[in-house]
Order: sequence, then C-alpha cells, then structure tokens
Amino acid sequence: MLSLSQALAFLAAALVLTATPGPDNLMVLGMGMSRGRRAGMAFGLGCALGCLSHTLLAVVGVSALVAASPLAFGLLKAVGGAYLVWMGVQAWRHAGRARVDGVAGNGASLRQLFAKGLVANAINPKVVLFFLAFLPQFVIAQQGAVPVQLGLLGLIFTAQAALLFGLLGWFSGSVGAWLNRRPAVGPWLDRLAGTVFVGLGLRMIVTR
Repeated sequence: MLSLSQALAFLAAALVLTATPGPDNLMVLGMGMSRGRRAGMAFGLGCALGCLSHTLLAVVGVSALVAASPLAFGLLKAVGGAYLVWMGVQAWRHAGRARVDGVAGNGASLRQLFAKGLVANAINPKVVLFFLAFLPQFVIAQQGAVPVQLGLLGLIFTAQAALLFGLLGWFSGSVGAWLNRRPAVGPWLDRLAGTVFVGLGLRMIVTR
C-alpha cells in the first residue's frame, strides 16, 4: 500500500505535470474552444482514462522486473531518472512554444470525441515511456506489494488528470484566451514542469 507522504508527493508532482501546457491539455483546450465545453470535457476525459492502459503496462512490466531482479529494478529507476532529467531539460529548452488553437471535431459526437481522446492517449508511445519512467520513482520496494503500489499510483494519476482535463474542457474558452493573451505565462509553466522532472530524475540517480 501507499504511505500518506508517498501518495501526497506523487499527487503534487502529477498535478504540476498535468497542468503544464502539453499536447493533451492543449488539445482539450482547443477542442473546447472550437466545439464547446462539453466536447472539451468528453475529449479530456478520454485522454485521462487512456492513462489506465499505461498503468497496466507499468504494473505488468515493472512488477515482473522486480520479481526477476531487484538490481534490475534499481537500474530501471536510474535509467528512468535519467529520462526524466532529459525531459526536464527539453522543457526548459523549448519553454513557451506551445499555443492554444482550435481543434476541429469534424462533427463528431461526444462519444466519438471521448473515444478519440482515449485512443490518442493509449497509443502514444511517449506516454508509455513516461509512465515507465515516472511511476517507479515513487515505488518503495521495501514496502512490498509493488504491483499494488504501481496500480494505486496510476489510479491517482488518472483521477487527477480526469479532474484537471474536465475542468480545462469546462473552462476551455476562458483559459485558452487567457493563456493566449499572456504569452509570458507559458514559458514559466514549462520551466516549472522541467524543474520537477529534473528534480525527480536527479533524486533517483543519486539515491540508492
């Protein structure tokens, strides 16, 4: 099971990373701005629930690795930490390049938009890599029940993503216009996320 401090630390990091302008939430905002708040919410909830497939892959793959070799699990965390550092550096290098634009829904129904968001997230290989790098950083192998820890972390990530994406969809018009009128805000959000990535990555690289 997860300790309270473990869950809260993960939730704080997940909220920062989910709220930072990226492909998923920018598409949610764009969909809401062009098709209306219900369309934005439907697409956003689909994106959020797509995280469940990545959680399942992480539970199966990482759990098998832990069972096979604790040393290999330590190596995975170190490699994952290096990947997060790289993502953080990229976030700093490309800070502020994202912009909210309208996304055509092509007359799709809310159910179709939900499915579109679900599939778009579920088949994204970058999200697969992110989950394999991110979730293990908060797993404490000594507590045991690694699959349960990974599953709970994935559910926490999915739940907060569903909440934030749902809110983004609902307030998409206002939020999108606000961000586009304040181009200086985007770079600082990117840098905040980049700092979180680098901090998490370095912590795992230097900690044994």
